[in-house]
Amino acid sequence: MAIRKKPNWKAPRIGAAELALLETLSNASGVSGNEAAIRRIVQEEINGLADDVVVDAVGNLLVTKKGRGQNLPRVMLAAHMDEVGFMITGDDGDGIFRIETVGGVDERTLAGKPVWVGEKRQPGVIGAKPVHLTTASERSSALTLDALRIDLGPASAKKARVGDWATFATEFTRVGPSLRGKALDDRLGVTTLITLLKHAPANIDLLAAFTVQEEIGLRGARVAGYAMKPDIAIALDCTPAMDLPRWDGSENTQYRSKLDGGPAIYVADGSTLADPRLVTHLQAVGDAYGIPYQLRQPGSGGTDAGAIHKTRDGVPSISVSVPARYLHTPAAIARLDDWKNSLALLHAALTHIDRDLLKGAR
Repeated sequence: MAIRKKPNWKAPRIGAAELALLETLSNASGVSGNEAAIRRIVQEEINGLADDVVVDAVGNLLVTKKGRGQNLPRVMLAAHMDEVGFMITGDDGDGIFRIETVGGVDERTLAGKPVWVGEKRQPGVIGAKPVHLTTASERSSALTLDALRIDLGPASAKKARVGDWATFATEFTRVGPSLRGKALDDRLGVTTLITLLKHAPANIDLLAAFTVQEEIGLRGARVAGYAMKPDIAIALDCTPAMDLPRWDGSENTQYRSKLDGGPAIYVADGSTLADPRLVTHLQAVGDAYGIPYQLRQPGSGGTDAGAIHKTRDGVPSISVSVPARYLHTPAAIARLDDWKNSLALLHAALTHIDRDLLKGAR
């Protein structure tokens, strides 16, 4: 596929305003099923940008920004608003509460971590037996969820109840070239999608889906994909960078993606075989524009594309993710340049989409 760089094209900028928006989104609480606070932030940010804005029955925020012309390709970009976290499931008294995880959370990382509980974000901590009081057998076994509690203290015993959501109490910060915070999966994608709406190319009808409940089964994306009827779908997400050196000194060959490698273009994951025409398109654009990118190693996991591509009579779909370390833990690490290059690649790729892109067999 031949792509010629458009001489007047400029990548949307990630500056102080975009970093501030990411910080606001990262710090906000939005566990799967409780995304209202994130949705309000997005709604305020996109006010006046779109031709149509709908909040659907499951809580997706569906936004349409029409291009200039008739019969333009309908390109859906999806970024999920939810994050992993916890739900209060029992009250043991004196401000001690039993919990279940919401989404994929590694229980080994939880003891001693501060959390926010409920709509008023009551501060608490995930408690476990102190190490110096454990037996040798207990120390040799991984912690299980039934051994953990959220401790709000006696004074806050009435400030939480069964059914409340809880999330990690991690404040976003920038550390040199890196971004550190909770829920970068997928507040990076949400911020990217907002920025693309502000700089929407005129050659497509841009369908922006800010989805819910991705972390517990791509549920919002299934509804959004059916409703928006796209010709093409791209999921904007954050993918694990498992690129640390191996402890035994051997080569790390199962890194999935790497920091400083640019946006990760998916070929295959646990829920989607990416449309090869879209893989080729993104690579060709990256090569023509000199934007670094990497191919995410095929493997497990999935994005909203996994649900969208199976809606109606099928939707050619792909995912593009910012790589980050330590996803689904209290704090993830991503690189600012990888985010900038993800935004640039997506915007450039959108400007080259036309009705001919999907001609021919998949």
